[in-house]
Amino acid sequence: MIILGLDPSLSCTGWGVIRAEGSRIAHIANGQVPTDAKAPMAERLASLQSALAEVIAIHRPDRAAAEEVFVNKNPQSTLKLAQARGCVLAACGAQGLPVNEHAARLVKKAVVGTGGADKAQVQAMLKVLLPGAKIAGADAADALAVAIADAHLSYAPHPR
Repeated sequence: MIILGLDPSLSCTGWGVIRAEGSRIAHIANGQVPTDAKAPMAERLASLQSALAEVIAIHRPDRAAAEEVFVNKNPQSTLKLAQARGCVLAACGAQGLPVNEHAARLVKKAVVGTGGADKAQVQAMLKVLLPGAKIAGADAADALAVAIADAHLSYAPHPR
């Protein structure tokens, strides 16, 4: 199973691709898609969607996983995040790619063991879980964490 993890953001969306076989995972690729803050919104969103469509075409994942949106104190920031997230989901939908959505606390708990983990703890665990992987930056690291969490959550045995 190849999983594409996504960390949506208008300024820089992170993506990470892993292979999951049972409880084992392996790094395939990761990267970041920055957008030009000075460009018009429609152009930024189109650039983001195009870049993610290319990632999907290259890596041909079986499914995607994205972090759920959270509400910022600044409503304008929340709106921009929601627009970027919608664009990310549309890029997946256009390719017929199913998307699982996970809360940030659940991702941290699945990767680190606690929902209150900070970014440094998540990145330290990624080095353990994906030894040797060159990670493109903080947004790519977050996306890899989403993919790993999705793999673990999907693999978890169901209660009887």
